[in-house]
Amino acid sequence: MFRNFKIVPNIIFGRGCFNQLDEILSARRSNHDSCIVFVVDDVFENHALKERIPLKNRDMLLWVNVDDEPKTKYVDELTARVKQHNANLPEGVIGIGGGSTMDLAKAISLMLTNPGSSADYQGWDLIQNPAVYHVGIPTLSGTGAEVSRTTVLTGPKKKLGLNSDYTVFDQVVLDPELTQGVPADQRFYTGMDCFIHCIESLTGTYLNAFSRAYGEKANDLCLEVFLEDGLENADKLMMASYFGGMSIAYSQVGVCHALSYGLSFVLGIHHGIGNSIAFDYLEEFYPEGVAQFRQMLDRQNIELPRNIMHDVRDDQLEKMVDVSLVLEPLWENALGSDWKKKMTRERIRDLYLRM
Repeated sequence: MFRNFKIVPNIIFGRGCFNQLDEILSARRSNHDSCIVFVVDDVFENHALKERIPLKNRDMLLWVNVDDEPKTKYVDELTARVKQHNANLPEGVIGIGGGSTMDLAKAISLMLTNPGSSADYQGWDLIQNPAVYHVGIPTLSGTGAEVSRTTVLTGPKKKLGLNSDYTVFDQVVLDPELTQGVPADQRFYTGMDCFIHCIESLTGTYLNAFSRAYGEKANDLCLEVFLEDGLENADKLMMASYFGGMSIAYSQVGVCHALSYGLSFVLGIHHGIGNSIAFDYLEEFYPEGVAQFRQMLDRQNIELPRNIMHDVRDDQLEKMVDVSLVLEPLWENALGSDWKKKMTRERIRDLYLRM
């Protein structure tokens, strides 16, 4: 049976298009006292972008910290703050920031309409009620969070997304100007999230013409951005992120992402960095992709963290393996339906120990 997946229905792209946000949101406001919640990365708290956010009378500006990747406990705390701010549901939740900030905005919009803790919904299609209208505005390019049907969260027992058609943004605003000033290493690691999306999608068993079309273009754009010089690299990387996210919507990621989730859950390593660390040791699975990745490392003068496992305890290592093994669709995409015969606990443990 073919998958009938949901995509973002409204997209605006172009340098300066953030200035149209007020106009876009005005159509959602029912009256003068309507409330819209702006979920914004706190790196912008003393930034000029703050003054450009179109706040109105009863709106809420919710600064969020993403030094650590989003946790279910944090989502629940933020959702409670939104509910305390206004007795009625807000008419919109707007996420402005990188992938983690957009994931928080998605999660809040879902938990405003679904009871319990966000940890209750970590998995596939567990969300029962539609989310509040929500908008994604990336200030980093690469995660694909602006188009994906998941919001990746670390819970008390696992790192796993709220995967649902209701998670998908109702609107995205893609303004390459918002990515100006991003530190070179952060730009690289976030961009590599996109590149690795493409490699895992294009080499996976779930691959079809739909995912190939998006994945190949995103892959080409990543190579242009990180191996060549260009005036439009910010624009290209933003579109690569979008296309990369679309590619995995009809396929899946693979070995690298499965391992990266374990690194994040146990060691707190950010997703893009974790992907890059893991990918460098996966030549047996993705030989061409790893070779290109190493070329990009050299070209961008990036030094990967090394020997990250040198003081990891046995119980931590076993937990990494546990977290990784939960992600069965990723392993199946990478290795086929008989993946459990090919990828044992011992083999996963060995992959981690190389890092």
